[in-house]
Amino acid sequence: MNPLATRKTSLYRLRGTGPTEEEDLRSFVLPRYLKRDGFEAREVDHNGISGLLVSGTIAPGPADWCELLSFLTGGSVAEENRTALALLLVRTEKAIYGLTYGMGHLMIDPIRIDPGFGIEFAVRCLNEDRITKVRRQIMDARGRTDENSAISGENIRGFGIEQFGEIVSQISGQIVGVPLTFTRDDTRPAHVTGNDRSIKLHLGGAPAALLHDLQQIEEVCARPNPLPEFEFIAQVRPLNPKSEQVRLLDERLDIMLGEGGANRMALAVPSVCRDRFEFAESFKVALAGHTQSYSELDIDQLVAAVQHRPQGSRLVALRKGRVQMFADTDDAEPISGKVPADHWFTAEVPGGVVHYFYWQGRWYEIGAEYLTVIDRRVAELLARPTTVTMPPWTKGTEHDEEDHDEGWYNAQIAAQDGYVLLDKNTVRTKRLRGGGLELSDVLGPGGQFICVKKADKSTAPLNHLFAQGRVAIETLRYDLEARKKFLAKLDKLAPEHNLDTSFSSPTVVYAILLKGGVPVTSESLFAFAKVSLLNTATALEGMGAHVEVVSISRTATTGML
Repeated sequence: MNPLATRKTSLYRLRGTGPTEEEDLRSFVLPRYLKRDGFEAREVDHNGISGLLVSGTIAPGPADWCELLSFLTGGSVAEENRTALALLLVRTEKAIYGLTYGMGHLMIDPIRIDPGFGIEFAVRCLNEDRITKVRRQIMDARGRTDENSAISGENIRGFGIEQFGEIVSQISGQIVGVPLTFTRDDTRPAHVTGNDRSIKLHLGGAPAALLHDLQQIEEVCARPNPLPEFEFIAQVRPLNPKSEQVRLLDERLDIMLGEGGANRMALAVPSVCRDRFEFAESFKVALAGHTQSYSELDIDQLVAAVQHRPQGSRLVALRKGRVQMFADTDDAEPISGKVPADHWFTAEVPGGVVHYFYWQGRWYEIGAEYLTVIDRRVAELLARPTTVTMPPWTKGTEHDEEDHDEGWYNAQIAAQDGYVLLDKNTVRTKRLRGGGLELSDVLGPGGQFICVKKADKSTAPLNHLFAQGRVAIETLRYDLEARKKFLAKLDKLAPEHNLDTSFSSPTVVYAILLKGGVPVTSESLFAFAKVSLLNTATALEGMGAHVEVVSISRTATTGML
């Protein structure tokens, strides 16, 4: 071949158990392909390339639609699917690489794939102004996955990536400063796609050219830091679900579930349920051999259902369990499918300088620098002066063992001059698909939308609280029918209210009671609650809103909180 010839190839970096020169390359291949009829595995030692080539073709017989077409047309249809697979394992001084062709990636043992490789390479060499595609997930109560493309490429900032709690699982664009075979003559830019498993780019088609390209890739990955524009991307990465690290994290989480404390666990709404979550009136939970319906779903319910199971079976039970949402209290109007219970569950496991999060059924690693930035931003948000007064949330009397609930406390706030009680006063519109939306618990004297939540057992309920405020402002800004109905209700409740009915710059107040009435700080909040708070504040401020966070105490205080 022409030594400058190249081919777009998927490249995997594989993890071994020892020095690369001592690795048995067959151990990187799933055994069934090494034994399968029609497949060949042969050692490679050719012009500097040392490795193993595995190739073959799968011909399972007639395609599964042949019988249907024969029946529909009255004539015989006998077409066959044929799938070609090839995997070239190449050994360098630093690593083992897998180059795949056709469906060759299916032959790699997934435990051996380095999940950080693709993103690690891309964020060290991409041109910030020539990004063509970004796929990311939001690690908060919304549970959203987005993919955006720009055919000609644009600046990374144009993709609107939120820098907190967001996982970039794939990024594509032009690369700069990497002298690959494809770009040696400087007449054409190279394009790369990096994801959480591999990179896809043009690699040399001759032995010397391929080795040269692998060396250049290794030099890029050896750079100490990502480019400044992409540093935040490298701070959050998914872990290989088949890895030993994930197995150990599963064990730790299983032990945490047995201990029962939910201080490092939270409820996180799965992405498939997010659009209808605000309208759910009941949740049917089928978990650990029992089925029960709840008017509100809480992390304590999920933990309690598996807590007393034998060690090693608790997380498995959550994965097998199912949760379904209903628009009524009789479980007769389903508004979601039956979603695995562990997808409603998130947990934080400290790991020294990094932290690990279980979210929507997968583990993620969060870098120490990333956590520092989050804590600093949360502290800045909490330090803002507030414009409302929150009375103490006192406990029940000696004759009343139950603590005062949120309804009682909302009434205490509204008893102050200028405050209006809106708790359980919902608005229903066609846009809300018949569901009722509570826009606020209390309206403040300056028209502040005050949303209240008790989170004295864990900070898990705060995800719901933050979502409430965000959805309220979105609804009032974009749903004319809801806005008219809300203002009509308010005029009846408090004709002299002081509310800017244009909603151009509303104030949203999150009033929070933590255990013992301790102040809300970056230290007292669960990490996922911090991420959710920052993302919510960013979204609200993007709509012109001002966000305040108020700590609710257990004892009386004076002045403004």
